[in-house]
Amino acid sequence: MTLPRVGISSCLLGNAVRWDGGHKRDPVVVELLAPLVEWVPVCPELELGMGVPREPVHLERVGEEIALLGNQSRADWTLRMRAFAAPRLRELAARGLCGFVLKQSSPSCGLERVELRLASGEVKREARGVFAAALVERFPGLPIEEEGRLHDPALRERWLGRVHAYRRGAV
Repeated sequence: MTLPRVGISSCLLGNAVRWDGGHKRDPVVVELLAPLVEWVPVCPELELGMGVPREPVHLERVGEEIALLGNQSRADWTLRMRAFAAPRLRELAARGLCGFVLKQSSPSCGLERVELRLASGEVKREARGVFAAALVERFPGLPIEEEGRLHDPALRERWLGRVHAYRRGAV
């Protein structure tokens, strides 16, 4: 029997794909879940062509929209990220994804409470990363969690149960 396929922010597996050439390997998630799932690594920023190392990005409210901007250059990656996400998510759907683990706080992959800069200069933790937003929109019932929440054994078990239910088509 094959394991359920689960997307994961590539940096959580220890892949050096972050803006600074580093990673955010999460031993709790990787070591506890690796025997139970088949990981499908995704790094939207790298796959989009932003490179490693690269300028870090942030989310900023621009009028009514949330933009993904370079920290210094203010290069706007928003439309490119959205354009990248659509075919990448179709590809992941074709692979039979049953769940996803995202990097918390990431302006691309954070599921909730991502920093959002306002015109006033104030920063609020109320946004969702651009790729994460596209993922949630494309797969509304998909079991998606951030790595930090999966450190809680009860949440991890509940999430795994949802992954298996999704695989069976029960969701």
